[in-house]
Amino acid sequence: MTTITAAITAVGAYVPEFVLSNQVLETMVDTNDEWITTRTGIKERRLLKDKGKGTSYMAIKAAQDLISKANINPEEIDLVIMATATPDMPVASTGVYVATQIGAVNAFAYDLQAACSSFLFGMSNAAAYIQSGRYKKVLLIGADKMSSIIDYTDRATCIIFGDGAGAVLFEPNYEGLGLQDEFLRSDGIGREYLKIDAGGSILPPTAETVANGQHFVFQDGKTVFKYAVSGMADVSEKIMERNNLTKDDVNWLIAHQANKRIIDATASRMGVDEEKVLVNIQKYGNTTSATLPLLLSDFENKFKKGDNLIFAAFGGGFTWGSIYLKWAYNKQQ
Repeated sequence: MTTITAAITAVGAYVPEFVLSNQVLETMVDTNDEWITTRTGIKERRLLKDKGKGTSYMAIKAAQDLISKANINPEEIDLVIMATATPDMPVASTGVYVATQIGAVNAFAYDLQAACSSFLFGMSNAAAYIQSGRYKKVLLIGADKMSSIIDYTDRATCIIFGDGAGAVLFEPNYEGLGLQDEFLRSDGIGREYLKIDAGGSILPPTAETVANGQHFVFQDGKTVFKYAVSGMADVSEKIMERNNLTKDDVNWLIAHQANKRIIDATASRMGVDEEKVLVNIQKYGNTTSATLPLLLSDFENKFKKGDNLIFAAFGGGFTWGSIYLKWAYNKQQ
């Protein structure tokens, strides 16, 4: 029996038009461009400002971009996985709505939430469905409207996050390409360091929670940074060791775009040369579930069939992990 592997066969992306630059942030909070750039690597971020539009709007746009470029029939999609930390609303699945809106009428869909690791964990899910042999086309979307949960008077968080969406299509591969290995981790110790206090079952919304700003993201930056540096570096090194990969075997590092210093520390531990480390944090900031697919979209032209890609992410909770994937196609010019 021929072994089935799960390969990425198409990518799509969407970012809003509105640009929030460091220079504009200087007029909003006590910060400056040099401070932000030095500590995070971020120069600007995109925000979805249109009233009444949420995460689903960007997810639909990214999916439509993929469908158009890959020239696929959305009715052939078997499953839509929506990786997001900012669903449109509680209870009603955002992924289900997105699937309907893009015409994936024969797909089932659900949301997956693992903070900034959502897309990475979604890759594992998508691959498992493909490798089961029962599904041929799985659409994985990573999208977040972080501006909806950010306090723009809090300089600790408002400089970091942006809005965006990316999508990838997973299909069966019989050449040994696609997802090769994964090392995914989590630890509840992180629950208090990166969170939104109110709006959940422990502390439902009240006038008081709104007045207190408890529906915005809180981050203990120093603690999260420390865990993220060690976590992403550890798993990336582990995935290389497990698969007997040297630094020369790795073609590209696809790291979660949370902070340039975290990305650099991960690359350093892996021994990967700087030119193999893909970075677009300067343009988008941290788009949470969208960082990895946005990297794939921005740098798709660089990838060659058979290239070894190492993915790494770290998110609240804590959640983190690394995935080793062999690229499956050369982009048509």
